[in-house]
Amino acid sequence: MIPIGDANPTRRLPITNWTLIAINVIVFIFEISLRPRQLDALIQTWGVIPGNVFLALADPIEAPLSIWATLVTSQFLHAGWAHIIGNMLFLWVFGDNIEEVLGHLGYLVFYLVSGIAAGIVQVVVSGPIPIPAIGASGAIAGVLGAYIVLYPWARISILFPLFILFWTIEVPAIIVIGWWFIQQFFYGVGVLSSAAASGIAIWAHIGGFVAGLVLILPFIGRARRRRRIPQYYSEWHY
Repeated sequence: MIPIGDANPTRRLPITNWTLIAINVIVFIFEISLRPRQLDALIQTWGVIPGNVFLALADPIEAPLSIWATLVTSQFLHAGWAHIIGNMLFLWVFGDNIEEVLGHLGYLVFYLVSGIAAGIVQVVVSGPIPIPAIGASGAIAGVLGAYIVLYPWARISILFPLFILFWTIEVPAIIVIGWWFIQQFFYGVGVLSSAAASGIAIWAHIGGFVAGLVLILPFIGRARRRRRIPQYYSEWHY
């Protein structure tokens, strides 16, 4: 199921969400302009290397700030076209509603903290390996966790493949996001129980989702109050 929109209008321009998407795209364009050696050096420097973070967690006071910084910088690096297109599509569909509830700055903090939590969970599960992890998936998983708490019955438009054709149908968010999380959970358990790694930071998805779900709980009342505002006040504004 590929989400392409939702029937959940907002009343504010999602400036932070658009900015996050723009930064990710600009960084990816920079990535693909690099030579292979340069790209590898970029990822080794700014991606999350679990071995480094594992050591930093053991001695957080003495750990270099650059190691902690990779928990943020890694969120803006991507491994290929499918990686960034999929991530940005999910962020485009679900991020604006969370930004409306949290405000521009609050949403930015929520997004980054979800991504940091996702990175730490992945590090703890994977252990001190030297392979860098990159991508916005953990932070976006936090957005999905918040969305399913606040808007479980919002209608999500998805592309549904049927043989060689794609059909557009509307499905409640609880089904779209719930099915996504079930897949991540069983993939994650499969990674734990198998000798081979999947190449995907599945536990970052799970960690980010749970972080977003928990972080949004204090704002449920705010979201409900916003839903009670009459529809004729639903014009866009800053």
